[in-house]
Amino acid sequence: MQLAIVLYDRFTALDAVGPYETLGRLPGSELVFVAERTGPVRSDNGSLALTADRTLADVPRPDVVVVPGGPGQTPQMANTALLDWIRAADATSTWTTSVCTGSLLLAAAGLLRGRRATSHWLALPELRGFGAEPTGERVVTDGKYVTAAGVSAGIDMGLTLLGRISGDTVAQAVQLGIEYDPQPPYDAGSPDRAPAEVVELLRSRSRFILGEPTT
Repeated sequence: MQLAIVLYDRFTALDAVGPYETLGRLPGSELVFVAERTGPVRSDNGSLALTADRTLADVPRPDVVVVPGGPGQTPQMANTALLDWIRAADATSTWTTSVCTGSLLLAAAGLLRGRRATSHWLALPELRGFGAEPTGERVVTDGKYVTAAGVSAGIDMGLTLLGRISGDTVAQAVQLGIEYDPQPPYDAGSPDRAPAEVVELLRSRSRFILGEPTT
């Protein structure tokens, strides 16, 4: 089974690394990082790069597609090379997945029309414009499409998909192996529970304001 994680300039690192640390442990699988060109691809803060060993053209028929999000997702919405590859790969994939605003790229490729999907909570309204049904759930499975909410939810998505592919025991073994046992010091990981001033702070800095992508 071949798993392809897409990279592009200014992706969010954990969006890609979460699935890498979970799905990448699938027995008998090959995980590859792919991009338009091979070589290092910088994450959103510029201080970390992951290496794309294959181009999109090198990996035409992956079994699992993973599309991360990040600030760089906005210009990719008009990248026909990437969107065409997503559509073509999806035509033969067993699973097509996303993390955070990566779901907007799946939506822009026309894959989520009429489907339930999630994204970062600040970007959820954007999905509706592409005919998807946005939901605030952490991981959403609709047919072969599995979308995860913001950033850290990619770990949950990876474990969810592992369970579907290899069974609960394998997924639980991976969870234990990476010691994924979240005990955050604050209960502020959801806009429903975070203090109002924190929610407004995030909104004021968001690139998604009134449905219009900004920087």
